[in-house]
Amino acid sequence: MQGDFSVLMSIYIKEKAEYLDRALRSILVEQTLKPKEIVIIEDGPITIDLINILDKYKNEYPNIIKSVVLNENKGLGDALNIGLEATSYDIVARMDADDISLPERFEKQYRFFVSNKYDVVGTNILEFETNEDNIVGFKKVPENHSNILKYAKLRNPINHPSVMFNKKAVLESGNYQKINGFEDYYLWVRMLKKGYRFYNIQEPLLKFRTGKETIKRRGGLEYFKDEKAFFKKLLEIEFLNHFQYFTSLSIRFSFRIVPENFRLFVYKKFLREKKE
Repeated sequence: MQGDFSVLMSIYIKEKAEYLDRALRSILVEQTLKPKEIVIIEDGPITIDLINILDKYKNEYPNIIKSVVLNENKGLGDALNIGLEATSYDIVARMDADDISLPERFEKQYRFFVSNKYDVVGTNILEFETNEDNIVGFKKVPENHSNILKYAKLRNPINHPSVMFNKKAVLESGNYQKINGFEDYYLWVRMLKKGYRFYNIQEPLLKFRTGKETIKRRGGLEYFKDEKAFFKKLLEIEFLNHFQYFTSLSIRFSFRIVPENFRLFVYKKFLREKKE
């Protein structure tokens, strides 16, 4: 059974072929409601192993996978911007090349989406390390639009790889834009400012691959510089006031410069829940 929606995914040379294979299998084989189209942006040259995985699924599922090939690596924001323009359906689901959609993800999101007046529908997610059965965390996000709007002043209110959205609403909000590490968060803020409606289904419908490397990337002065540039944009578009801006930066600066092991402890102890 298929639904009238596209899946949007970007891959680049550092992706692992076995992770891509698992991600695509979770979409094309295991879903109770499958997409009619998967648009995959090849963000610059990719490895032979990745090409082989793509060819395997193109052969098994002809006319579903559409590749958009970029000659050079442009980064996630530009890649998704280009890829979204290439999608054929009004409803688009996001997926990363190393995550796993649970079997009822698309059916539950799609049926909720078409039955309610929302423009962005996300879900909670399970986080795993190495083995997909090794669940180490549960990332819960606010359910209702009003709470999502409040939460967005502090943190990203949507689990990006879990999202399904109205393509027209995203394009009218300026599409994905290049802002290193915060492409999705910046999009949600601009959509919220334009009055588009958000909702998060309160159950985990995606498994998100995480680990020490993920936490490591979210630390240090370079990451904070990107963070500062992003929050400055939120100040410029008047989504944050000056007090909120300086408070957020103070907290984030302190968190980024602490030792990695302490940051990992805080991340697991206070920023994630354990899923029983």
